[in-house]
Amino acid sequence: MEIVVLFGTVEGQTRKIVNAVAEQARALGHGVTMIDTSDKRAEVSLSDADCVILAAPVHERRHPAAFEATLTAVRTALTSRPSLMLSVSLKAAFADGLEEAQDYLTEMQMRTGFQPTQQALVAGAVRPGSYDYYQSQVVRHVAMAGHEVDLDQGMREFTDWRALARVVAAFLNR
Repeated sequence: MEIVVLFGTVEGQTRKIVNAVAEQARALGHGVTMIDTSDKRAEVSLSDADCVILAAPVHERRHPAAFEATLTAVRTALTSRPSLMLSVSLKAAFADGLEEAQDYLTEMQMRTGFQPTQQALVAGAVRPGSYDYYQSQVVRHVAMAGHEVDLDQGMREFTDWRALARVVAAFLNR
């Protein structure tokens, strides 16, 4: 089976996630083509794809603009094949944030007009050393609000790799 992995990334966790997904798919014998929607030179073709895995992070309640624009542009091709959307956010790391994380995905679907066949909320990571003062305050007081996580100890990854592998395996074996 030929799989296209269409993704956007901001800080690098989503790239790490899609690399793991691609490795898993290749280990199962599938062909994988990776397309980064932030690469303006990338040709987005789904003509050879049997299915599509989409992944993008959420920052300030939205997936990257380039990712959403690409979904809108290839919506017709996407709807004609099975798709799995991995929405990566910090809110997905905590039970009390799952409803808000789902809202991010619903809002993206409303903006793009695209409804994936399957979807999963995936917890992301924080990289405090890469944030300016404003970004660090948003992470601390909005994204991580009410959760005791020491952000002074550097990067903190919340992605549940086993759960992600199960979601991908179920999608590929449908």
